[in-house]
Amino acid sequence: MKKNAIYFIILLLSIALLGLTIIQFIWIKGSIDLTAQNLDDKVSTILHRTKVHMEELADYEEGVTQDINQVKGQNTGIFRRDIDPVNEYLRPKYGTGRFITWRSDPNAAFDKINLYELDKFLKKEVKDENIDLDYDYGVYSNTDESYLILNGRYAVVMGEVNGSDLQVNRSLNRSEYKIDLFSETEDSSPGQLRVFFPQRTSFLIRSSLGSLISSLVFTGLILFCFIYTITVIMTQRKVSLMKTDFINNMTHEFKTPIATISLATDSILSPKVLSDDGKVKRFISIIKQENKRMLGQVEKVLQIGQLEKKDFQLKIAEVEVNSLVSDAVDHTSLNINKLGGDISLNLDSNVTILQVDENHVSNVVHNLLDNATKYSSEKPKIHVKTKKHPSAVEISISDNGIGMSKEELRRIFDKFYRVSTGNLHDVKGFGLGLSYVRAIVDAHKGKIDVKSELGKGSTFSVFFPVKM
Repeated sequence: MKKNAIYFIILLLSIALLGLTIIQFIWIKGSIDLTAQNLDDKVSTILHRTKVHMEELADYEEGVTQDINQVKGQNTGIFRRDIDPVNEYLRPKYGTGRFITWRSDPNAAFDKINLYELDKFLKKEVKDENIDLDYDYGVYSNTDESYLILNGRYAVVMGEVNGSDLQVNRSLNRSEYKIDLFSETEDSSPGQLRVFFPQRTSFLIRSSLGSLISSLVFTGLILFCFIYTITVIMTQRKVSLMKTDFINNMTHEFKTPIATISLATDSILSPKVLSDDGKVKRFISIIKQENKRMLGQVEKVLQIGQLEKKDFQLKIAEVEVNSLVSDAVDHTSLNINKLGGDISLNLDSNVTILQVDENHVSNVVHNLLDNATKYSSEKPKIHVKTKKHPSAVEISISDNGIGMSKEELRRIFDKFYRVSTGNLHDVKGFGLGLSYVRAIVDAHKGKIDVKSELGKGSTFSVFFPVKM
């Protein structure tokens, strides 16, 4: 898949995910708003009923239907009945003149509110509306500019207000639930009944908490799958490019020996060469060498396949590490000297015997030396040393090569990956060497450490445990 196509798909998926998130947010917000509106309607109904109830009880106009024997001496209703009902409240009924009700003196009604009845009525209304929330309420006087009643008791009007009352006052002052009392018009209202629900916000959130959590969970899952999918796509694209590079390199590596073998074969078939045994033997030797070279490349690819499947067994034996490293350095030194470079060796005398697979460990050292040689931009200067640690033996190989970036360091052990060589065009290989090194070290339960800086070379340190 082309890079632009991948980015276009990522853009489309990002837009879709963003759109889905916005829609869910709007839906959840709409649900919360609907719950809030429902609560507001219920509270508005409660306030209206309380207002009507209070005004009905206060409305002792001429024509009161209660019999004097029913109201005399009683203390019921929302007003106190501690005043003689005959002389005061029902006087109009007995011909002593029309009684002045709250409609003519609204402020007087506040003085006669029965706390118990008001509290009882509000509790009943809140319960009837199925509102399971704590609340504060108060009766506010516009004349006194203060609360006359707070939560079923008379408010303190003298001296310092305690902290609890002060907090309630502040809450009621910013409450959106209020209604004018004892007034038919807003301008002439003597005061208000106010109600405040401290847990209103948390209640609204809890009402949609299930939807919110499920939305977050599923959105998170979608986001995780989205990121994972994009990561897999990008990884597969990189792998595909590396495989393409591997095939190109393999084709090039095989093309040269095949061409050499073909040329040698054609030469042998020449009558002049056939009559010369020396030339025949020389061309046969060339064919044999090139064939061995191809077999070596094929074997390297097959080894990586076996290592990936873990379809191999280590042939553990006692190996003298210093001797193994010295032999590898001797073989490499010929090529280093040819390039005008230098290779030094520092062997720790305490390093002796390890229980390892000699063939594979030798290949590891040769691969690291080969890389150090290939990726040196100038005359190679390589330093090899061994060191004894309490529980492991270290083999380190340092070079003055082109070095690697942090991004390359994270990927050098990936199969088929090859470090960019800039202007160098003589670096050949399949990108399997370090992948093989990592697999062998892991199989020996060891570890490998790499330190590198662009333009300043690299150091590969391999640690093999003393005991397997």
